[in-house]
Amino acid sequence: MPADLAVIGLGPYGLPLAKAAIAVGIPTLGYRTGPEADSLSPAELRRMRAGGFRHASNPAELGRVRTAVICPPTPRGADGGLDLSQLETAARTLAAHLRPHTTVILESPVPPGATENVLRPLLEEGSGMRAGRDFHLAYSPSRVDPGNRHFTPANTPKVIGGLTPACTESAAAFYGRLTDKVVRARGPREAETVQVLETNFRHVNIALVNEMAVLCHDLGVDLWDVIRCAETKPFGFQAFRPGPGVGGHAVPQDLNGPAGRTLRMVELAEQVNSQMPRYVVQRAATLLNEHGKSVRAARILLLGVTYKPDLADQQSTPAQEVATRLLELGACISYHDPYVASWSVLDRPVPRADALYEAVAEADLTILLQQHRTYDLQGLSVKAQLLLDTRGAAPTGAAHRL
Repeated sequence: MPADLAVIGLGPYGLPLAKAAIAVGIPTLGYRTGPEADSLSPAELRRMRAGGFRHASNPAELGRVRTAVICPPTPRGADGGLDLSQLETAARTLAAHLRPHTTVILESPVPPGATENVLRPLLEEGSGMRAGRDFHLAYSPSRVDPGNRHFTPANTPKVIGGLTPACTESAAAFYGRLTDKVVRARGPREAETVQVLETNFRHVNIALVNEMAVLCHDLGVDLWDVIRCAETKPFGFQAFRPGPGVGGHAVPQDLNGPAGRTLRMVELAEQVNSQMPRYVVQRAATLLNEHGKSVRAARILLLGVTYKPDLADQQSTPAQEVATRLLELGACISYHDPYVASWSVLDRPVPRADALYEAVAEADLTILLQQHRTYDLQGLSVKAQLLLDTRGAAPTGAAHRL
């Protein structure tokens, strides 16, 4: 069966899209832009192949589809901005095989203007065609939330911003097959800025509640009870919860605007969130001190080293910095995570605790960094000598909370 869709980039943005397309019966071609494509398990790959998915080994196959979605990762680069190198490579590859009337959509996080100023010139130069006349070009924020069981591609609205009204409608027709609701933006820059706003909204609000966590600890106030009460307000409030840091693939963007204007709130939020791993280590040292122990040579067990619960993804996980700082202070660390079979910090393998309850009982301090559903915090708190809960997951009074 010929593919109707090409997904270029099979990482955190491309794979969910490919799975959503297969789920509604769209034959899909996947094209690798990096090693992230290997995250498909053999069982997942078998299921997707049965639904009409196949990998493209020859880039010429990209010229045989009606819709091509470009969605490689755009991680933070050395200069602090987004690294668009994988996107540019993907664009050049597609451009060499682009056919007239194809709809090309970008889903990777990019700075506003990248669809028109980066992607469009590469596609036009490589294909000899003009966007908006010979092929359709649009941007759509990915809106991927790994592990979320409540919001799927089908019930998550998709924002579309096309280079021309016809581009927008062509992209909307495609996404209308995947989701219940399509929202049309004025153009690609507005759609790109939607992604910037949504990502920064998350980081700024996490920073606020992280600062509240530090303040409430100093005041002797139970922040978790404060949040529980505050979230009963039916308007003007959305509950965020503190943690040991912020992980994930979405990078906050402190954009440079006219006259050098930047998003100061985003800059401050990054500073606050980046300090949380250090704060967790300080709290750990204080707890040990209060119980007559030093961090040096203390046996510390880290529970959950992924950036999100119930997923194996370790992208930008704060567990790395927490572990690094503990090792630098001379602690003897080990870890447990049902989704991570092996883990290294400072290029050294960290011992994995196979017998969880025995490891918790033996550790001088156990730190919950990620709340996987398999963890029975009530039972673990009974076994633990000291338990520092950075997620507010343990029953009240069962652990020291962040």
